[in-house]
Amino acid sequence: MLNRILNFYRISNPIDVLSESIEEKQKYYKKLRWSTFLAATIGYSLYYVCRTSVNIVKKPILESGLLDAHQLGIIGSVLLFSYAIGKFVNGFLADYCNIKRFMATGLLISGVANFVIGTIGLSKSMMGISSFVFFVCFAIIWGINGWSQSMGAAPAIISLSRWFPLRERGTFYGLFSASHNLGEFFSFLFVGLIVNIAGWQWGFLGSSIAGFIGFMIICIFLHDTPESKGLPAIEVLSNESFTAQTVHRSDRASTSEVQRAVLKNFSVWLLAAASAFMYITRYAINGWGVLFLQEVKGFSMIKATQIISINALLGIIGTIFSGWISDHLFMGNRNKPALFFGLINTISLFLFLYSDDNIYVNIISMILFGTAIGVQICFLGGLMAVDLVPRNASGAALGIVGIASYIGAGLQDVFSGWLIETGKTTINGIERYSFSKVGLFWIVASIISLILVLLIAGRAKRVNNDL
Repeated sequence: MLNRILNFYRISNPIDVLSESIEEKQKYYKKLRWSTFLAATIGYSLYYVCRTSVNIVKKPILESGLLDAHQLGIIGSVLLFSYAIGKFVNGFLADYCNIKRFMATGLLISGVANFVIGTIGLSKSMMGISSFVFFVCFAIIWGINGWSQSMGAAPAIISLSRWFPLRERGTFYGLFSASHNLGEFFSFLFVGLIVNIAGWQWGFLGSSIAGFIGFMIICIFLHDTPESKGLPAIEVLSNESFTAQTVHRSDRASTSEVQRAVLKNFSVWLLAAASAFMYITRYAINGWGVLFLQEVKGFSMIKATQIISINALLGIIGTIFSGWISDHLFMGNRNKPALFFGLINTISLFLFLYSDDNIYVNIISMILFGTAIGVQICFLGGLMAVDLVPRNASGAALGIVGIASYIGAGLQDVFSGWLIETGKTTINGIERYSFSKVGLFWIVASIISLILVLLIAGRAKRVNNDL
């Protein structure tokens, strides 16, 4: 039984190269790579809908008295810690796997997890479930969801490595990275609308439908490797020049050997730390931004979700252009734009947290924040790590960056929930939440990320000078 499961997920075996002309092979290759790219991008955006659904329902759950802010923080952190460990483990596993089957399985499980939470919420009164039991069930199922979510990023990004040459990697990675923001944008608007009309339980059920649709898209349109479709390797298809990446392949170093070398690469770990602090600010706004606007600035749920959704929408623009800019204007150098947008990230946080309730100022802060985070997700969250390692260790590098990033995000949820809960006051019988302490925590994290990017840039410059 175990062997059958392992064989099912093992990377596809190559088949005989097609006998068609070079022109026909190129035409077939371009069709398959676009199909794979679009399936990975759309599929991963729907992963995000199944992950961020809980961010939309915090206010109605708090108002119902079912859970408090600290419990919601714990639930969010359970997903993120599970996701962090899963990113590391599944990143290493994905280098050996059929990425179509691997990625589709994760989204299917995530869709089921959302369906179960929504169903339990709807049946809570009929089943007589206590708040504590609901909290425990929610945390366990959300932990499972976190693990299944970790099965999405590595295979999606590995598909870019398997199907796209080095000279185009930054451009298409930037386009793909828009899937994060596309999913968040769709989640805030689609799930937010459902919650506003029908209640928080239906928000989870709507997310599950999005997950099942993504599962079908991946199964139909995503492809494992060019070799499994009767095409030559990507280096041959693209006439790729002899680089450090192909040296590793020509030396026939095993995947496990290359992965061990990645584990010893200090630059990868430094990048992972910078990404971790960036993810604190990213998940702080996505996870608590709607509640902040409602509690501190007095916006309605509809206006608050619309303002925060702008951050996700502008992130799409940031990620799309980040890879293209670094490929064409900076000749593949990611450090300078990463530094610039790290600074923009910090400035936008100050504007968001310490401005008044003027809707236009808050929109501007989310435009800046979304653009900056979009660029940083592309660079710190993956592309710079992939650039540092051979193709057959892309998943390992992403695993290292991923576990650090989501440990940071998970700790953020725990500390943010605790700081917000301890700052709670009751005025005229109405509970209000303070964000003064937690806002400082978020800004310090952004500054530390910026400092670490400076260290990465300095280290890269020293290495280049040594060469």
